[in-house]
Amino acid sequence: MAKDKKRNDQISKEKKKGLGRGLWSVWAVIVVLFATAAVTTRTGSKIALFANNQTSCHCSSSSQDSVKYTGMVEDCCCDYETVDSVNGEVLHPLLQQLVTTPFFRYFKAKLWCDCPFWPDDDDLMCQEGKPEATVDRTLDKRAFRGWIETDNPWTNDDETDNREMTYVNLLLNPERYTGYTGPSARRIWDAVYTENCPKYSSGEICQEKKVLYKLISGLHSSISIHIAADYLLDESTNLWGKNPELMYDRVLRYQDRVRNLYFTFLFVLRAVTKATDYLEQAEYDTGNHEDDLKTVSLMKQLLYNPKLQAACPLPFDEAKLWQGQSGPELKQQIQKQFRNISALMDCVGCEKCRLWGKLQVLGLGTALKILFSVEGQNHAAQSLQLQRNEVIALVNLLNRLSESVKIVHEMGPSIEKIMEKNISDPSALEFSKWRRMWKSVLALW
Repeated sequence: MAKDKKRNDQISKEKKKGLGRGLWSVWAVIVVLFATAAVTTRTGSKIALFANNQTSCHCSSSSQDSVKYTGMVEDCCCDYETVDSVNGEVLHPLLQQLVTTPFFRYFKAKLWCDCPFWPDDDDLMCQEGKPEATVDRTLDKRAFRGWIETDNPWTNDDETDNREMTYVNLLLNPERYTGYTGPSARRIWDAVYTENCPKYSSGEICQEKKVLYKLISGLHSSISIHIAADYLLDESTNLWGKNPELMYDRVLRYQDRVRNLYFTFLFVLRAVTKATDYLEQAEYDTGNHEDDLKTVSLMKQLLYNPKLQAACPLPFDEAKLWQGQSGPELKQQIQKQFRNISALMDCVGCEKCRLWGKLQVLGLGTALKILFSVEGQNHAAQSLQLQRNEVIALVNLLNRLSESVKIVHEMGPSIEKIMEKNISDPSALEFSKWRRMWKSVLALW
């Protein structure tokens, strides 16, 4: 009995010691969480390449109704309600299927970091080491066959040089958060907007430059939305999910950025509908007969959908642009500016960001080529010719924009309501953060 009592006393002491160590561990975790929260508060604005600030310029603003996202999309021929309806019912489901086919899921791009603008800048070191930022080069040989391109005058890369190109399966490399941040990331977007928005007096605002600004801003908004919608929430557990605070901070709180997203979506949609004759007759040949027949069928459903034709027959009217004696000269000037924007993609220091940047800029360049010109010549005088990479980029860009519009329509109002409430009552936001932290502590204990 004496031995048993002595043993029980010893066990009790060990439990108390263990509990003491456990409590010290919990307090250590709490201290770390306090420190982390403080750092997060100070550095919360430094997130991701394509979630950086959108720089305003002289050609960016116009008067808008006080009501959000109703009526006609500015400079377009469709209203917000119609866009949301047709996108949800027709475009998004079709595009989601199209981009998974063998023809549209492979893209060819020059992936290495080869910046022509700041070659001696140490801040532009390419950040290829992070696993989230690295491109998966795996190819399915059964569903893949290479191809040759000719050049696009709106973009900088030489698409004809196969030696510089890498084939990439886009389904293995989704557009999402990569962790790319810092001076290099900020400088890219600053340069993009600088190239697109040269300084001129307010009395010299031109519709064409305003359109180009809105296209870049809309693309920027779409990229930011995809980063926030597929975000690395916890690196230690590889937990991915939505980051509504980032989505609000980068896009939803700015009405012009949402409006420009809708504008860019309709602009690219107009390019696809204008190229109907070419896209219907194009060869979608990958050597996978059944899949290729499915691609042709889906493309025809996209091009000739009666709901789309009835609801929004002319998404954007390009005939309004390039009027007057200065039209041809202005067109060449903007084409040069867009080529410079395309060249900036070689300065992106994150491989996966560079991939999606190049694809979407090529897609936008292809839309410009379809709607406006090739080397200053109108398409009315010549038949449209597109390369395979251009078609792939165009359809994948339309899908990215379609998905962004869908996310904004479905999630935007609730996120805005929650975030605006938190802004008016900061204590609610802080309480929510500390509650999440305390749950983490209890899970560790």
